[in-house]
Amino acid sequence: MTPTASFQDLKDASVFITGGGSGIGAALTEGFLQQGARVAFVQRSDAADFCDRMDETYGQRPLYIPCDITDTSALQAAIAQAATAHGTVTVLVNNAANDVRHSTQEVTEAFWDQTQAINLKAYFFACQAVIKGMQANGGGAIINFSSISYMMGNAGYPSYTTANAGITGLTRSMAREFGRDRIRVNTIAPGWVLTEKQKELWVTPEALAAHVARQCLTDTLEPADIVPTVLFLASSASKMVTSQLWAVDGGVVVSG
Repeated sequence: MTPTASFQDLKDASVFITGGGSGIGAALTEGFLQQGARVAFVQRSDAADFCDRMDETYGQRPLYIPCDITDTSALQAAIAQAATAHGTVTVLVNNAANDVRHSTQEVTEAFWDQTQAINLKAYFFACQAVIKGMQANGGGAIINFSSISYMMGNAGYPSYTTANAGITGLTRSMAREFGRDRIRVNTIAPGWVLTEKQKELWVTPEALAAHVARQCLTDTLEPADIVPTVLFLASSASKMVTSQLWAVDGGVVVSG
């Protein structure tokens, strides 16, 4: 992946990413490694091969911690492990999510609780786990991933869009609560990013053409297209930016 900009203050920064070994998360891990950051990430699936490639390419191996983010104790323990290995976590990227398709009528209470645990609850408790360290450090950056899906009013995954909207509320509340500690909290809302998962499960020529037709910019989105905005929000280049939603979607929605 070709870096588009350098952020000198990210060198040696302690970064923690959820879902950082595949899809958009893998692009984020690589992007931060290119900046010289020390990266730790969690995910359930094995990421050893990805870490090998990163180590070979950048001479720095990300710390991969197997973890189910719906297990709050395990998630917060992983953040503590990352802090021990790399120093106080000063950049948190809540990226992991599951946009499994479903209809309203088929949702059970167990399904609802599970999808909210992945897509919203884990975000809150990851934020909670890094706050004290960031306060002691004199500041930090939290970037929460949402999606433009709830702003588009899309059907087909109501539990997911509910969580997306909740993430925006979480971001704004935490930005207000911890702004005096110089902790900046922002939301990224990607458009339809063509990860391998999306291509395997949901991308069809017809659906993709219809979505691109709604964009102002008519290139398709790749995971690497999300990275520069995240790096900007993680760095001191955005020192007075907080409580905002950044849509990186080619111009489908208007977030202002």
